[in-house]
Amino acid sequence: MFKKLVAIEPISLIPSAEKQLESYTETLILHPDKPTTDAEIVKRIGDADAVLLSYTTTLSKAILSQCNHIKYIGMCCSLYTPESANVDINYANSRGITVTGIRDYGDEGVVEYVISELVRCLHGYGTTTNGAQRQPWSGMPREITGLNVGIIGLGKSGGMIADGLRFLGANITYFARSEKQDAKGKGYGFLPLDQLLETNEVVIACLNKNTVLLHEHEFSKLGNHKILFNTGLSPAWDAKPFKKWLAKDNVVYCDTFEALGDKSLLNLPNVNCFGVSSGRTQQAFVRLSEKVLANIDSYIKVQ
Repeated sequence: MFKKLVAIEPISLIPSAEKQLESYTETLILHPDKPTTDAEIVKRIGDADAVLLSYTTTLSKAILSQCNHIKYIGMCCSLYTPESANVDINYANSRGITVTGIRDYGDEGVVEYVISELVRCLHGYGTTTNGAQRQPWSGMPREITGLNVGIIGLGKSGGMIADGLRFLGANITYFARSEKQDAKGKGYGFLPLDQLLETNEVVIACLNKNTVLLHEHEFSKLGNHKILFNTGLSPAWDAKPFKKWLAKDNVVYCDTFEALGDKSLLNLPNVNCFGVSSGRTQQAFVRLSEKVLANIDSYIKVQ
């Protein structure tokens, strides 16, 4: 059992899960708002031996070095690699601090977001983010059937998006660090990034946070009259060539402002961003809560 467990910001657990946290600690503090400075984070942690946080606050080496009692950090958000995490995991581990995170809790909502927006784009349903009336992408309504779609990053989320679009008749190719046998079995083609960008009308970036693969060269290969989705937690591109690409007959879709990277782009008619995470659904919060509690339970059992 912990002596003091502190959630330094809202962590999106369902009420029953928040109640269960009480069984893991002598003192429980759940902060209802996000800290705005490093000093405030350090103050909130205080003498806590366990800390919980979501993806909106960073625990850097500078902060952790001032918190001498921490033994456990629970990330109530996706953890893929130490490099993409909002916790300095390498430094924490060097101090003997255990850091856990979760995965695959909000992917279903992301799949629905991509399909929903792609259908609206192809058919010309509704209005754009800035209120302009949509027009069918090709001049007349189209189905997903026969659409060439390239997925950049075929992890859990990218794989689910690929499966959903294939069910609706899309032709799927993908780029990843290596070819995946299960994808091959489904008939998904593995392509070099340049070829994927050139040959697909729709490109969907499903990358880890802070992973940038689209530079000036890649945008030149992507070309004109393309649909680009970014489902990650940060931009998948360099800002300058991305803005140059947007000045042409192209369209981009991001659910969050973090994925878009620059709110000033919202004024453009071909930029679509609601500023809301599509993965934060009622069901996702249940899955998140279960996985966060399972991590804590596993840690305490081995102490």
